[in-house]
Amino acid sequence: MRLLSPLLLLVILFAHAMGDGERYRTMLAQKGERIVKALCDKAKLPQSSDDIGITMRLIEESGACTSLSQEHLRCIASFLDSNITSHPREHLHVPGDAKCPVCGMFVYKYPKWASMMEHSGKSYYFDGIKDMMKYYIFDGDFPYERKSITRMVVVDYYTLEPLDAAKAWYVYDSDVTGPMGRELIAFRTRGRAESFQNEHHGRGVLRFDEINAGKVMALDGLEY
Repeated sequence: MRLLSPLLLLVILFAHAMGDGERYRTMLAQKGERIVKALCDKAKLPQSSDDIGITMRLIEESGACTSLSQEHLRCIASFLDSNITSHPREHLHVPGDAKCPVCGMFVYKYPKWASMMEHSGKSYYFDGIKDMMKYYIFDGDFPYERKSITRMVVVDYYTLEPLDAAKAWYVYDSDVTGPMGRELIAFRTRGRAESFQNEHHGRGVLRFDEINAGKVMALDGLEY
């Protein structure tokens, strides 16, 4: 018979003794906080995602900590997750009545795909980066003064944190589709984008200035 490892046995005994999974998660978060103080640059740590496995990977990719075991990563991920309620993550706020100016869909339904552009003193919301880039690139279809653009925002696919569109990394045409089909998917770091590309068969990782009319229209199966 295979014996349980000392760590797993301790976890089981603790869970039975406490009879409360929430207390166990609190214990992990408290241990994670101590590890962060001892081994990590807190300013470099990522925000928590909705999946602890993804959060663990993001912690590794951030380079914020040194010499972490899988147990340490799980504890830190639990600590980051426990901080969501006391330190809410900043999200891109989309008004409930905002419609994409390209396709007409309500954007608030798709927080993972939302993007935003400000120009001429107004905010415009899009249900995907592909549509925002159509609005940005095709001045014949969407005439406005390009130099009046003051801000363009996309969101990190994993954490939903708002990103300056010019500084984000984009996975092009993966097997993950958005409300309008094949898409550009944004990430805060190159490592995060490359990891997603490898897992989801993306056709490339792009910077903002590499997104052109031909690539945008190809996502809809059209030549330009």
